[in-house]
Amino acid sequence: MKDDFIMSPKVDFAFKEIMRDETVRKGFLSAVLGIKDTKIKSTVMFNTNLPKIHDDEKQGILDVRLTMNDNTEIDIEIQLAYMKSWADRSTFYLSKMLVEQIGINKKYTNIKKCIGINILDFDYIRQTKRFHTVYHVSEDTEHIKYTDVLEWHIVELPKLPSMPDGSDLYNWVKFINSQSKEDFKMLANENIYLKAAYEQLEIISQDEQKRLEYTARQKALYDYNTIVEENFERGREQERNALIEKMRAKGYTDEQIRELLE
Repeated sequence: MKDDFIMSPKVDFAFKEIMRDETVRKGFLSAVLGIKDTKIKSTVMFNTNLPKIHDDEKQGILDVRLTMNDNTEIDIEIQLAYMKSWADRSTFYLSKMLVEQIGINKKYTNIKKCIGINILDFDYIRQTKRFHTVYHVSEDTEHIKYTDVLEWHIVELPKLPSMPDGSDLYNWVKFINSQSKEDFKMLANENIYLKAAYEQLEIISQDEQKRLEYTARQKALYDYNTIVEENFERGREQERNALIEKMRAKGYTDEQIRELLE
């Protein structure tokens, strides 16, 4: 029997499950990459998970690895907790995808474009309020593109404005941010791709085994995020205590220190 339970697409397990549907993949990529859906003839999804390489990463990141009909390779990741080294990390993995293309007797001219789509549930690019930014390797002064084989798309979920901008990507980000069936149903009316995404979300949400996997993944992410937040607060407290000791050493009274730190 159906109930009102619905998974959150923010949880990478749920996101990866709905991306198993080719119609969903086509609509999402069209929205993020800003290309017509008719240009995406086909996509192939691979079952690959990214390993943990640093202690500040969550165990076994569930990425979505795709290849498009023009052989462009794409890696999609969702990261919920703040990670200071995210830019370095995403650059490492995208470069690794590039290196993996070069085998014995392969030429550099055969290298295919690699695109990283990073969906972040925190503010990372502080220099802009835009929720979607795109990066390439370019010359510093005249911004001449050096190569087109590497491309990063950063989608910051908290930056989504309350007023729609009319783009398909806006609706996709709103879909990922949604928490209720009512919101999902409303967005499903926008286009066939969001409708397909909602249908897949409903299917996996009613699958008993997938619900168990989803719950386990959600708990693992919650535990990880809690540890990150606790370490952050502990670090702030240590910095504050160190500052107080320095101020005392310089002759500040406790009252002066309290006033300055308020």
